[in-house]
Amino acid sequence: MAVIALVSAKGSPGVTTAALAAALSWHRRLVLAECDPAGGSVLAGYLGGALDGPRGLGELAVGELRDGNLESAFWSQLVDLDAPKRERLLLPGVVDPAQAGSVTPLWQRFADFFTGLEKGVPPYDVLVDCGRLQVGGPPWPVLRAAAVVLLVTRAHLPDLSATRATIKAIERDFAEHRVPPGTLRLLVVGDGHGTSEISKALRLPVIARLPHDPRTAAVLGRGGTVRANRPLLRAASQLEVPVRALLDRRRARLAWPGAPVPRPVTAPSTPGVSGAV
Repeated sequence: MAVIALVSAKGSPGVTTAALAAALSWHRRLVLAECDPAGGSVLAGYLGGALDGPRGLGELAVGELRDGNLESAFWSQLVDLDAPKRERLLLPGVVDPAQAGSVTPLWQRFADFFTGLEKGVPPYDVLVDCGRLQVGGPPWPVLRAAAVVLLVTRAHLPDLSATRATIKAIERDFAEHRVPPGTLRLLVVGDGHGTSEISKALRLPVIARLPHDPRTAAVLGRGGTVRANRPLLRAASQLEVPVRALLDRRRARLAWPGAPVPRPVTAPSTPGVSGAV
């Protein structure tokens, strides 16, 4: 389908929780990429930290800066979220703060690579957890490359106020870099103001709303058994539908003979992917 990025204004409205819930219920091959400059949390949280060594975005960045081997090294840095199917994969984020400096100059390289996964054999969607926008070295190139950017916000007034300022910042950046219109949407989390009220106040459509489900959020944050019948997982499993509909409309509107085609990225026949715990 495409690259779909999730980002928030400030605080912790649940970007990683929303991204992981969507990834675990996605219906197509998917890579969940943790591109939060502040660091990844899925390995230590949901997966309990049980891996056989360093793995993820930071290791890729170090290798790319040293050897330029992103294409060959990428698949070995992934973790299988639904072993042995290898259809929902995780690219863990940086753990060591010292690695953050290696990642920042490579955001454009990663953005181009993620875009190529959509056209690969087999094709993969990429769900990107970009964390908070108001941090050092945010992944702007990834946001610009995404076919859909979901701005995650809670539905209370302080959160909406911060979200309004972030919308303006994203829209200014997208206009400056000629990102096609219609990319940005709101993903509302939890209780509070109604979605139509939020959309009207922020002048941006709400693509979906995820319910307040602390029990499931705790499992996604600290590990345990994920139950598909829980409210958060049920809602997350439906997120793919409006995202796909939005993509279909945008592609139909933007299609033109000279449109650039991303370079495809082909997965190895037996990717070196670690199984989930």
